[in-house]
Amino acid sequence: MAKSVVYTKNAPEPIGPYSQAIKTKRSLYVSGQIPIDPAVGELIKGNIKDQTRQVMKNISAILYAAELSLNDVVKCTIFVKDMNDFADVNHVYGKYFQENPPARETVEVSRLPKDVNVEISCIAEF
Repeated sequence: MAKSVVYTKNAPEPIGPYSQAIKTKRSLYVSGQIPIDPAVGELIKGNIKDQTRQVMKNISAILYAAELSLNDVVKCTIFVKDMNDFADVNHVYGKYFQENPPARETVEVSRLPKDVNVEISCIAEF
């Protein structure tokens, strides 16, 4: 199976030994994105809605670099530090997937990279 790395300066630099995304013959696997503003390389300040918006912008930028869009996403995984934030995360997330939303699960975890409150990964197909 041939695979290629997808990279864009419009999404955060990886903070470890991983790629922003990997493209295979039919799929794109986007690594978990956290609320880092790629323009400055810093975590964004603000509430969980602001953080979720930044995560979705980062995912969108990676998809765009792979010549795909949110319409191509078939599966997402959302990790939240506090399930009490679920309604706010879901509200913002839902604005990005208004028609035919992808399959998804949301999981509460004890800790995320850089102690953020939300991380989202996805799989797209073309």
